[in-house]
Amino acid sequence: MIIISPSLLSCDFAKMGAEVKRMEEGGAQWMHIDVMDGHFVPNITIGAPVLKSLKKDMNSVADVHLMITDPLKYVEDFAKAGADYITFHVESDSDPLETINKIRELGCKPSISVKPKTPAEAIFPYLELVDMVLVMTVEPGFGGQSFMEDMMPKVKAIREECEKRGLHDMHIEVDGGISSDTIATAAKAGANVFVSGSAIFKAPDAKAIITELKEKAAV
Repeated sequence: MIIISPSLLSCDFAKMGAEVKRMEEGGAQWMHIDVMDGHFVPNITIGAPVLKSLKKDMNSVADVHLMITDPLKYVEDFAKAGADYITFHVESDSDPLETINKIRELGCKPSISVKPKTPAEAIFPYLELVDMVLVMTVEPGFGGQSFMEDMMPKVKAIREECEKRGLHDMHIEVDGGISSDTIATAAKAGANVFVSGSAIFKAPDAKAIITELKEKAAV
């Protein structure tokens, strides 16, 4: 199943609710919410209160990406605010097993992420315990960066490992530089969930670009 998850990091923050609605009307199934603490990554974005406000009128899946040093400390806040998927980084300070279990206990779907310099094998011990793996295709922290095609062997390795273990329904998400020029490459490597920020929000017609992305990912 091909899923497009527009990154709200690229939306107009002055009208986030309207931007979510515009993306949903354009055919996006998920909304990607980047949470940055200024420590794990060199940027600060939004927190749980913003998600709680957005969820009041959100019909799409809340795809929350915690780019923070101590995700275990904050997963409950985001779960209560309405997160559906909660992604945390294997490179963070929190114990991965504890964090996964806590996310699951709170009724959310756990997801684990790797930065570009982290090998695929770092998350192999947790594959049976999560619902999604997020492979960063840029260095996390800022939107608008160029797609790192050299991350595709990592995507392929994770997909192959999942298939080998019988985890056929595992979502593999890619985040960073995803556009109509790069999405097919990521899909062929094994990704099925695509975070796209600038390419979607800067397009004049959200429905047209989301449809185009889905079509190119299906090739």
